[in-house]
Amino acid sequence: MERVIEVVPEAGLHARPASKFVQTVNQYDATVTVGRADDDGDPVPGNSMLSVTGLNVQHGESVRLIAEGDDATDVLDALEEILTTPVEEEAS
Repeated sequence: MERVIEVVPEAGLHARPASKFVQTVNQYDATVTVGRADDDGDPVPGNSMLSVTGLNVQHGESVRLIAEGDDATDVLDALEEILTTPVEEEAS
C-alpha cells in the first residue's frame, strides 16, 4: 500500500514529529518505508529515527509512505494523522 501525504508540522519531519512517526511504525505489524514524494531516490526505513530525520523533509513538502504487512492500512492511517496534525510546542 502506498500513500502520499503533505507534512503539516512546522518542524517538518524532525524532532517531535519524527519521534512520534518512528514510535508509531514500531507499534504495528507492518514494514514501512518513507521518501520524498518528488524524489526518485530509494525510500528509507520508517522505523529508524536517523533515517527519517535524514530525509530533511520540511513543512509543506510531501512524502511517499509505503507499507507492507497485516497492519499496512492501519499504520498508514496513523502516520497520516501524525503528519497532517500541527504540533504545538509545550510551554517551558
